[in-house]
Amino acid sequence: MNVSEFLETHFRHFNARELLASAKAYREFIGDETGGRMMVTLAGAMSTGELGISLAEMIRQGKVHAITCTAANLEEDIFNLVAHNEYEIVENWRALSAEDEVALRDRGFNRVTDTCIPETVMRHLEDRLVPMWHAAATGNEARMPVEFMYDLLDDDGLVQHYQVPRENSWVAAAKDAGIPVFTPGFEDSTLGNIYAAHVIDGSVPNHNGIAPGTKQMQKLAEWYEATTADHPVGFFQIGGGIAGDFPICVVPMLIQDLKRDVPLWSYFCQISDATTSYGGYSGAVPNEKITWYKIDETSPKFMIQSDASICAPLVFGYVMGW
Repeated sequence: MNVSEFLETHFRHFNARELLASAKAYREFIGDETGGRMMVTLAGAMSTGELGISLAEMIRQGKVHAITCTAANLEEDIFNLVAHNEYEIVENWRALSAEDEVALRDRGFNRVTDTCIPETVMRHLEDRLVPMWHAAATGNEARMPVEFMYDLLDDDGLVQHYQVPRENSWVAAAKDAGIPVFTPGFEDSTLGNIYAAHVIDGSVPNHNGIAPGTKQMQKLAEWYEATTADHPVGFFQIGGGIAGDFPICVVPMLIQDLKRDVPLWSYFCQISDATTSYGGYSGAVPNEKITWYKIDETSPKFMIQSDASICAPLVFGYVMGW
């Protein structure tokens, strides 16, 4: 049986039932009858987890219409594209001692769960990005973080050395499809740290080369108003944190701060391993968002409390009819 048949046969209760229900609702929401558009948000280390294999195909099939991600997910998609063969997998990562971690560090690796990213890829891209950052900062361009990644994708010197197929890159798919990618909190990433370091040492003249979060919120507001003029817009959230909280807040900002008449998010689903918490955003149940003018009481709402690296490809597979 295919993925869809497997889910419909076996995913009957608890988080499994919630996953299937969310996938059915997603597929219906973006179907011809409803004509919805979907924002997907990425937190955690989904790019290093190679979610791009399924997410890129979702984008190519027109089933994702905007992305908000942490800057780490943005950069790590490109890291994987150009340095995948240098990565190391640690199968017994739960058993690593502090001494094992030191040994990895001293060999030039940065560990993300079972995957070790070589420091060399960061320095390789740094050499290519610094001239771009310098030009943008000098011209006070305030470019979106994703624009620099698109420039890297056009770099012939990198293209000939891709170590995974380009179609596995969700950033490349977003570029080709022309969908917007918003990246709040750029400073909370390896490349964001490197940018700051170059401002400190003077090799980049100022911080004006990167669009701040407030400018990105303005662009998001423009996209949301233009899109909801013709289509309902849904929200599919992987993880929590700024990748989810930043974009979902565009609606209360438009309604409460700008006094504009816009629809609320018309579908909501979150995949998270966080349990219902006391003040934490990642574990907040969907109904909490009603009081913030984010979603409506009638909006389809789902909370899959499980591992996104397992659940997201299954949802995507169902939506694509695999």
